[in-house]
Formats: sequence, structure tokens, C-alpha cells
Amino acid sequence: MIHFFDRVSKNPIIAAVQSLDKLDDALDSPCEIIFLLSGNIFNLKEISYRISSKNKGLYIHIDSIDGFSKDTWGLEYIIKNISPDGIITEKNNLVKLSKDMGVFTIQRLFIPNSYSLENSISSIKKTRPNAIEILPGIMPKIIKKIIKETKISVIASGLITDKYDLDSSLDAGAIAVSASCKDVWYI
Repeated sequence: MIHFFDRVSKNPIIAAVQSLDKLDDALDSPCEIIFLLSGNIFNLKEISYRISSKNKGLYIHIDSIDGFSKDTWGLEYIIKNISPDGIITEKNNLVKLSKDMGVFTIQRLFIPNSYSLENSISSIKKTRPNAIEILPGIMPKIIKKIIKETKISVIASGLITDKYDLDSSLDAGAIAVSASCKDVWYI
């Protein structure tokens, strides 16, 4: 298994798959990593197999997978039976549980205002995920602030649609950019 940081050093663009009809496009893209934001209890094993057969990293956004409880049992089932390279979650308790199970963990944070920003920084300091995914990702000033205050790697995500957005996020210090926009996958 290739580690997350090794993969993003090769290509900092992550394919975010919000709909399974885009999975083939992501598999054919030059992206080293796929953030899976769709799927269910019945198709997750097949999706995992398809992604691993293309030698890509699979990071499952557990909060958006249908048919699994969003607790210890659902998380444990996915880790033991699907074997993703990592877990993405918005839930503090799942960040801790995932890390305790030895899985690379990305905490996903929505930051629409300054109150959310302060709460997010506080949460990051408590949970200490392996990396943070912030949405929207087109906030260079916020990316810099989070990195400075938490010393944790940031992935910019959401509303990234062109080279300018990509470059702005990476120049601000993000180690990677997650995008569902197919055009961004090929920049």
C-alpha cells in the first residue's frame, strides 16, 4: 500500500467521486487518489476492488456511504472488510475511532464563517487527524491560518473548478486539492 503523502507528492489532485457514474472517469484519470463520496453496503466491495486494481488509493467518506451505521460497528466493518487506504469523516468520534484502529484518517470540515473556523481549529487540536479536508477549498487565507494553528496537512476541497483555484490552494500551503470537476483532474 502506497502512503497518502507519497501519492499526493506525485500528484496533488484528488478525484472526488460524488456519483458512481463518474467512477470510470476517475479510474482513467491521472489522479493517484480517489475520495469516494458515494456508494452503499452492496457495492462498496466491488468499488474497492476496481479502485485497487487500478493501483489508486481509496479514501472512503464514511458519512456518505448508504446502509452503514455511522458508529463503531459501521466503521469497523468498512475497515476490516473493505480495507480502504483511509477514512474521511466529519464526526469527531469517528476520527478518534479510525485513528485508534490504525487507519489513515482525514477529518472533513465545512467552514462557512468565522465561528465555524474557530470551532474547527479547536476540534482539530483535540482529534489530531492525519490530515484535514476543508470546504470550500477556495480560501487561501483560511488554509494558511489552519496550517499555522494546527500544524496538520490540509486538503482543499469544494468549488475548485480551474487552474487558478488549484494553484491558489496549493500556494497557500494545501498539500492536495480534492475536486469532483473532471477538468481539474487533468491540470
